[in-house]
Amino acid sequence: MKTIGLLGGMSWESSVGYYRKINEGVKEALGGLHSAKIAMYSVDFDSIEKLQHTGDWDGTAKILSQAAINVQCAGADFLLICTNTMHKVAPQIEEAINIPLLHIADATAEVLVKKGIKTVGLLGTAFTMEQDFYKGRLKDNYGLTVLVPDETDRKIIHHVIYKELCLGNTISSSKDEYLRIINSLANRGAEAVILGCTEIGMLIEQSDTNVTLLDTTAIHAQKAVEWAIE
Repeated sequence: MKTIGLLGGMSWESSVGYYRKINEGVKEALGGLHSAKIAMYSVDFDSIEKLQHTGDWDGTAKILSQAAINVQCAGADFLLICTNTMHKVAPQIEEAINIPLLHIADATAEVLVKKGIKTVGLLGTAFTMEQDFYKGRLKDNYGLTVLVPDETDRKIIHHVIYKELCLGNTISSSKDEYLRIINSLANRGAEAVILGCTEIGMLIEQSDTNVTLLDTTAIHAQKAVEWAIE
């Protein structure tokens, strides 16, 4: 079994989900008392969040590149960045290490392609919804059409992530807003909606809506299991 490298803490709430899902996946695949071999480095998200909102992406890249090197030195065979947003600096992180990076957008896109989905909605932080590092990868590498909420709804999505979910709070009124936005994306032609922030799965589950959801945490974790035991 390969050792899975996790770059976590962004937020730690979602990193808990990664750890659980990966170990559950290994247990399901191998049975018995099997669990995943994991090397994890968890950063202080407060520092990252401040750099994000001042636009200092080079600063975040330096912190995460060093953290990734630490994961590699701990014996990881490949790396997961346990957050969608910080894949913005994935190229800098890849340059800093000598092990493969399992990109969250690639893992998600592979599921979409397998399902035959061409048009997809995207929820996430404002950075993920508005910038091109994520949407562009889905479009350019996989031929997908990506729809995002309007500006007012993007602000709602972003606020709930940072002010509620990253703090471990799930509020019913916020869930209602997310479901409204998901339905609006479906009405615009989205065949499925990507939960493109690793915390959103804390708030929304497939049982909450008839719209097909893709939980990026679950997808990323399952792909890591496949890489580890193949």
